[in-house]
Amino acid sequence: MPAAASFGRRHGSAQRGFTLIELLVVLVILGSLIGLAVLSSGVAGPGRELRSEAERLSGLIGVLSEEAVLDNREYGLSFTREGYRVLRYDPQRGEWQTLDRQAHRLPEWAELQFEVEGEALNLPTTTGSATAPQLLILSSGELTPFRLRLAERRRDGLRLQLSSDGFALPRLEELPTGRAG
Repeated sequence: MPAAASFGRRHGSAQRGFTLIELLVVLVILGSLIGLAVLSSGVAGPGRELRSEAERLSGLIGVLSEEAVLDNREYGLSFTREGYRVLRYDPQRGEWQTLDRQAHRLPEWAELQFEVEGEALNLPTTTGSATAPQLLILSSGELTPFRLRLAERRRDGLRLQLSSDGFALPRLEELPTGRAG
């Protein structure tokens, strides 16, 4: 039996270390977790956040456009310099009503400019109660022809533009850097 005990000890001592594959798997897992932590903490910068805001707004307009046609209701977006609010027209009351408790606010480092049919609108600084929207989303599937610019306030920051001719859903494009306007 001493030979069997000796074999067990030798076999057990060979299993004490980690294999190269086990170490690589641990490194890949740690690298993935660190990468996710960096991305979720916003280290990627305001450009990424601005693009996300523009894509969110484009998606919202698309969803509202579909809802307007399906529900046979009129929707709108009311813009301020700091953000926007979703409105729905109530035909019984003959007025626009907000759908959300508070307006969606853009980050402080971002600015918003809005043009309707080529004419720049002077946007209010704050959103009060429900007002008439600048962007109409009609039950016919049409929307107000518009151009909306989202930009970082710094001179060399990212500049994005959402635009529609009134028949197609908005398209997102990147503008050259420099002062927006």
